[in-house]
Amino acid sequence: MIISDTWDWLTDGSNWSGPDGIGHRIFEHLWYSGLTLLIAALIAIPLGSWIAHTGKGKWLVSLANSLRAVPSLGLLFAASMWLTPKFKGDSDTGYLVPAIAVLVILAIPALLAGAYSGVSEVDPAARDAAKGMGMSGTEVFTKVELPCALPLMFSGLRSATLQVIATATIAAFVGLDALGAFLRDGLASSVYPEMIGGSILVAGLALVADLILALIQRSVVSPGLTGKAARARRRARSAGTEHAAELAIRGAVPGGGGGG
Repeated sequence: MIISDTWDWLTDGSNWSGPDGIGHRIFEHLWYSGLTLLIAALIAIPLGSWIAHTGKGKWLVSLANSLRAVPSLGLLFAASMWLTPKFKGDSDTGYLVPAIAVLVILAIPALLAGAYSGVSEVDPAARDAAKGMGMSGTEVFTKVELPCALPLMFSGLRSATLQVIATATIAAFVGLDALGAFLRDGLASSVYPEMIGGSILVAGLALVADLILALIQRSVVSPGLTGKAARARRRARSAGTEHAAELAIRGAVPGGGGGG
């Protein structure tokens, strides 16, 4: 019964239109999540890359990882109680600023760890070879370390994206609507199809975002860094071995493979 009611709610055209409709709420969710990830990436990726490249400030990585233990909802309420009164007369900004600030704080650890790990784990022989070719420190970073770090950087970006999309849902309880408004309003009015439908939309949005990032990662990361090239070489060697064995068997068996 609840499943059919949820399906009816999701497929009701009237629920998709207007400023409170599903379409507008999805746009708001994407806007808040995208803005959060942009700000967090501008802070975390250069900082993590710099720490790994120079070996300085490694304590910042530990500090950022400790932020993962901060309770999201508690931090949202604390930031809202502190910052919202400072924006008197502009309630939208008063709700938006603390929520985005908290989401940025929660997104930074995954992005920083991805950038730091990606640059740190670059093969030292590749760095030495680049320096031996006369590359400067900047060229080594941009032409060797950064491309080699892309797989782990994307891993951090995908992890941060999932966390931001999920946490932006509970931001509705401090005034930031988006898709979380369906969970808040459905819970308050005991309209469970709306609440479940909102949860499904958030989960679907997270999966679609992760799929898009996976496709982008696949197109920009070198096959040599993803293991695809190595697997292709192993398959080629295996196929060559099987072919050689087949030829040997044909040669050992009288009349085998002679073509008549």
